[in-house]
Amino acid sequence: MDKIIDLRSDTVTIPPKLMLESILEAQLGDDIMGEDTTVNELEAKAAELLGMEDALLLTSGTMANQVALMTFCSRGEEVIMGKESHIYNLEGAATSAVAQVQIRTVSAENGVYDIDEIKNSINTGDIQKAKTSLISLENTYNLNAGQIIPMDNLKEIRSLANEYDIPVYLDGARVFNASVELGISPAEICKEVDAVQFCLTKGLAAPIGSILAGSKDFIAKARFNKQRLGGGMRQAGIIAAPAIYALNNMIDRLKDDNDRADWLAQQIAQIPYFQVDSGGMRTNIVSPSINHENANAEHLINFLLDKGIKVKNIGVKQVRMIVHYQIGQKELDAVVNALESYSKSL
Repeated sequence: MDKIIDLRSDTVTIPPKLMLESILEAQLGDDIMGEDTTVNELEAKAAELLGMEDALLLTSGTMANQVALMTFCSRGEEVIMGKESHIYNLEGAATSAVAQVQIRTVSAENGVYDIDEIKNSINTGDIQKAKTSLISLENTYNLNAGQIIPMDNLKEIRSLANEYDIPVYLDGARVFNASVELGISPAEICKEVDAVQFCLTKGLAAPIGSILAGSKDFIAKARFNKQRLGGGMRQAGIIAAPAIYALNNMIDRLKDDNDRADWLAQQIAQIPYFQVDSGGMRTNIVSPSINHENANAEHLINFLLDKGIKVKNIGVKQVRMIVHYQIGQKELDAVVNALESYSKSL
């Protein structure tokens, strides 16, 4: 191959030329003063897309998640979330160090949250236990699987949360991958939650940023917490302009990524010594395991790298591949051929 095929993440996407060119046309102003018209346009557009009253541009998904926790919760309270959640596993313990809340994890097999386990985990005021102040969901769930929360499960959680008067937050880093696969609008998903964040830098291919959306009151408080964390920006229209392009041009095509990932998973499953878990509704993530005594993830990664293919190590014998707009059929064919060669070499 004459170029590297990078499947480690959809965060490696390079913005299309027209997306980058949109920066040159951005109308700029001081965002902290609310005077960057391009940021204002982005936030209004994102809020409408998600069916929320207001939205806020932040620099990353992790910042958006932590600002959300700080806004929903008081210090020392507890948040319920799935065991494979990004907030729990990959945000540098920011929930305790920054938001100063603790996490209680529950099972979410194949993207389906255990409603009984959530209910049994809720604490409403025992003097020796942290009060449950938030239920935090992730859609798509598990960054090594990309599983969709079924709408029935989401509605069931919403109903339970209403019963206990607890807000529901959605880490929707890849929520658009879920919505296009379900064939519904993102607003239909977000109707079941009080606030949501999504990443602009994954399948949407923008260079920087995440959006946090919710009620006007929630976003007003979140804006203060963003500033408190040093997230206030000045002429942030240079970030917002490519984000607007992404929302206008990169959402519908995410179905192509999901479909190509499904094709890749089916092909890999037919190669000797490889296994692909197919549980739950999947999107653009494929995480095959290699089952051979002479093989492991590190060995496989080095073999593929020699062929110009990058994948991510997620276990002793498991790697992750995420399909994005720069991965077409030619690249997928090369990946399958390389894995077949690896299998034959064992």
